Amino acid sequence: MVKISDFMTVGEASAYLCVSKDSLRRWDRAGKLTARRHPANGYRLYLKAELDKFLSQFGLGDAPSRGTGSAGKKQRTRKKSR
Repeated sequence: MVKISDFMTVGEASAYLCVSKDSLRRWDRAGKLTARRHPANGYRLYLKAELDKFLSQFGLGDAPSRGTGSAGKKQRTRKKSR
């Protein structure tokens, strides 16, 4: 049985895949990724297992070790501009 904790929001999934939220929405419309809809608010939700499968299909690294923290978010650091 799939639990709500098995899903990621658009923001969490974009951080996990290191892509923009717009890319996720575009891939959803194109059928590259499948988003489910939250029953109460209609927001897109992505199943973490499907994101891992997507990563492995495209050879984008060791999917299970990606990210940190409870939401599976990967932290990025930015260089300071001068």
